[in-house]
Amino acid sequence: MIGESENRPWGSWTVLDEGDGFKVKRIHVDPHSRLSYQTHEHRAEHWVIAAGRCTAVIDGETVVAGPGESIWVEVGQAHRITNQEDFPLVVIEVQMGTYTGEDDICRLEDDYGRTPVATS
Repeated sequence: MIGESENRPWGSWTVLDEGDGFKVKRIHVDPHSRLSYQTHEHRAEHWVIAAGRCTAVIDGETVVAGPGESIWVEVGQAHRITNQEDFPLVVIEVQMGTYTGEDDICRLEDDYGRTPVATS
């Protein structure tokens, strides 16, 4: 739902737009925080770095991107966004696929003790 947002242990996200086969989010990652290492069965993700510096892990490979740069994550690829800096990271995430619900997250590793498979 457009405008939906959630606070997470690492920061927050807000849905900016969505339609058939896509969803666009603004992701705010707090300094020295990271999302879970995860996969998605039904969607790919394209991340555009709006502010800060993103240190991402995609299938075990580290990729660093700054403002105006982007990172592509294929369906099923293990991935994680990390903010190793002293200032916030803002990522615009475009999800594309047959399903973009929050329950399409399979957590492989998590710093916050959340279950391996989450529904929120």
